[in-house]
Amino acid sequence: MYNSAVMRSGMIRTVLACLAGCAGCAAAASPVGPAAASQPATKPGGIGAYGQPGAFIVDSVSFDWRDQARDRDVPARVFFPKTGQGPFPVIVFSHGAGSSCEGYGYLGRHWASHGYVSVHITHRGSDADALRAGPDRLEQLRKMVADPQNAINRPKDVSFAIDQLTLLNKSDQRLKGRLDLDRIGVAGHSFGAYTALASAGQVFTGPLGRQVSLGDSRLKAAIAMSTPLAKGDSAALDKTYGPIKIPCLHMTGTQDYSLISMSKPEDRRRPFEHMSAADNYLLVFDGADHMTFAGQVRLLAAEHDREVQRLILVSSTAFWEAYLRDDASARAMLFGKALDNALGIRGTFEKRPAPGSEPATRPTAKPAG
Repeated sequence: MYNSAVMRSGMIRTVLACLAGCAGCAAAASPVGPAAASQPATKPGGIGAYGQPGAFIVDSVSFDWRDQARDRDVPARVFFPKTGQGPFPVIVFSHGAGSSCEGYGYLGRHWASHGYVSVHITHRGSDADALRAGPDRLEQLRKMVADPQNAINRPKDVSFAIDQLTLLNKSDQRLKGRLDLDRIGVAGHSFGAYTALASAGQVFTGPLGRQVSLGDSRLKAAIAMSTPLAKGDSAALDKTYGPIKIPCLHMTGTQDYSLISMSKPEDRRRPFEHMSAADNYLLVFDGADHMTFAGQVRLLAAEHDREVQRLILVSSTAFWEAYLRDDASARAMLFGKALDNALGIRGTFEKRPAPGSEPATRPTAKPAG
């Protein structure tokens, strides 16, 4: 278990991160990775190999998209394999409150090195610019997450991004014909985790009982890191999360507290507990706090945080392989003991297969490149 000094350090870092914003959570991307290859890396070292850079050299490109129908800008940064023909599965990533498409680069670069196109979008109104709009940054963050327009616009930004990718796949010289738009996943952290689950099919019940979904049927899998507090009794949460019918990987940490929504670590497991229509997983990292998932490390726990981030890369890449590439061996690793063994004392891993779902019945992997 974690010592009290590191726990206090984590809480202090969470306060400072809220006040400073997390727009700079990840360093700017640059082409990385070993020599070019037309296939993703094999996994001779078992599931741990998913934590190593993949076979593809990574490049990135930025776009200033505009949704004319909503009179709304949606900037994006796209990490993609510089080499290889493809088509490559696609991941749309949603940032936390106060960040932007420039954050979480450690995830985008890593996934792209394994043969994915990782599309990081900026949600105007809950981004770094909105954070700087007032003197009290913690208050700005609270306003962002309480604004219903932000809650509505975020999943709509995800759908708009997929529309734009459809156009890029037809015309962009770097990406033309290289996007597998039949294999799209969504991921996000904090407010972005809300966005991911909303895009995956979460249902909202209004004051008069009207149910609304902002889900996008083009999505095939989702990863939600540090999902905000969900309110309601067990029956209400069943109605909220039960309609999600795509596989989900949930992540949190034992120190994953929030000063914005006042969520506690145990609150963040609620979506996992109330989803049953598809394969469902929950990773709880011992000692990880809210900003560990954003790529930050604590002065008093740098080695621990880097190891947790390596395990985030391991588990997320294995999940994408299982559900965006239909890799039976990756799915067997998730449902077997491979990830549990890789975690060791760093965390716990729970899994809930969909009714009648068996790893051995899944098709073999579709190669990239």
